[in-house]
Amino acid sequence: MFTPMIIKEDIKKAALALKNADAVLITAGAGIGVDSGLPDFRGNKGFWKAYPPIAKLELSFSEMANPRWFHNDPQLAWAFYGHRLNLYRKTKPHKGFTQLLEIAEQKIGGYFVFTSNVDGQFQKAGYKKDRIEECHGSIHHLQCSNVCSHKIWEANRTEVEVNEDTFKAEEPLPKCADCGMVARPNILMFGDWNWLPHRTDEQSQRMKKWLKRVYDEKMKLVVVEMGAGESVPTVRMKSESVVQMYGGTLVRINPRDYSVSPQHIGIPLGSAEGIEQIFEKVTG
Repeated sequence: MFTPMIIKEDIKKAALALKNADAVLITAGAGIGVDSGLPDFRGNKGFWKAYPPIAKLELSFSEMANPRWFHNDPQLAWAFYGHRLNLYRKTKPHKGFTQLLEIAEQKIGGYFVFTSNVDGQFQKAGYKKDRIEECHGSIHHLQCSNVCSHKIWEANRTEVEVNEDTFKAEEPLPKCADCGMVARPNILMFGDWNWLPHRTDEQSQRMKKWLKRVYDEKMKLVVVEMGAGESVPTVRMKSESVVQMYGGTLVRINPRDYSVSPQHIGIPLGSAEGIEQIFEKVTG
């Protein structure tokens, strides 16, 4: 049972670990974006609350986030992903992003970000593009839904207009310039055999090189994990495997799924609140 006193002590421990760190790995799941106002897709209730038209179709997130819709009903597919693209473009990252960046930039070994989020919020908050691994891809990059080539291109010139009443994307839909087929986000979806992974693979290789340097030079590493739940444990597994392989301290910030082994630090707060309290201790 966590009490305010215990939380305060764990905030101090996390701040001390970050003060003494030589390098910082930031790992983040979907929960980090909730404090920026992004919808919580946990379970069908959260998903359907964000997308009432999909609730009428009784489709779950995993059923909707499937590449088959780009072939079966591309206007519905692009209504879902186009709405998300427009939402992420308008969303301002909460100040926890910049506070953590300010701490991490001062470290001799620098930082890296590992995230399952496809929203590009870390880039928008000022993190360097070559310091980020997006393990599920990015909504801000597109590929051909028919995989006529291995091209991945930026979506910065792509505009998608969504009819909120019909929940259909208006024509023209994003198209592949080579074959004319409907384009799709370069995101790893459920049941997805056509995702082009080479952009993410290149990011992964850069992160491996960075971790090797941290290990070889015996740097003190702190892993700060935020918004990573147990239902889709990709980010949690990455955090735990890194501290197991490379050493270091894990600081897990999560209002629900905050459990850690005894040598690490679990903080039962939301991402923005947890980082703000740690930041005050580090800089105060």
